[in-house]
Amino acid sequence: MLNPRLTLNCRGKLLSLEQPVVMGILNVTPDSFYDGGKYTRKDAILHQAEAMLAEGASIIDVGGMSSRPGAEIISVEEELKRVIPAIESLLRRFPDTIFSVDTVQSRVAREAVAAGAAIVNDISAGRFDEQMYEVTGKLGVPYILMHMQGAPENMQQQPVYEDVVREVLDFFIAEVGKLRQAGVKDIILDPGFGFGKAVAHNYRLLREMHVFRILDYPLLAGLSRKSMINKVLGVSPAGALNGTTALHMVALQQGARILRVHDVLPAVETIKLWAQLEIQ
Repeated sequence: MLNPRLTLNCRGKLLSLEQPVVMGILNVTPDSFYDGGKYTRKDAILHQAEAMLAEGASIIDVGGMSSRPGAEIISVEEELKRVIPAIESLLRRFPDTIFSVDTVQSRVAREAVAAGAAIVNDISAGRFDEQMYEVTGKLGVPYILMHMQGAPENMQQQPVYEDVVREVLDFFIAEVGKLRQAGVKDIILDPGFGFGKAVAHNYRLLREMHVFRILDYPLLAGLSRKSMINKVLGVSPAGALNGTTALHMVALQQGARILRVHDVLPAVETIKLWAQLEIQ
């Protein structure tokens, strides 16, 4: 029997997380930290989605606003102009695929779901738009709840915690209660690696990510090519694939059920190797 907490209802499509899955990142933005500007044309967007699906992605996460350190929130109109045509084109080409929308704006979430998106991925946990929880509850789609200290424009200036694991856990407990009250049934927890955390905070969160399993919601790890890798290895985001793969194995061993990645095939292979380790 499937664990109901590990089965997401994505607008009628059931996605099982009994085996971890890969979420491919599709940034339709000119300024994302790694792939900004690569996927702003329709043909490039469709080609990249096709490649990620062929490599084994279970979800494609479409984002119209960069959340890199120092990024500013763009207007709803600009975000809609980037995201909605992309989702509509993607659904026409890949009608059976689960797409999520990466947004902090409830209007963008609402219109993206109307266009065919089936998951809301909100880095702000409703802090930038107080209607987000209520809108997501009414939409009836899964919600990715991420922890972030501060906002993208200032989050990496001086992040401070007394106990980062306890504070993120307390945050999850409080926000899950609000989401349930708003009618959101399927919730995914994302510790927010790189979002208002120093390198030491990120590695402690990763080392103790299993703590968040106490809440019995699936965990998402967004580690791909981030500065927590680059700063330790002395590489640029372009040189951080090997480090990303190494940390993905740790995240899986800590209980991650979704890996959010730029590079799908290495993540899929990591899951296969992790599964082999888990065979009793």
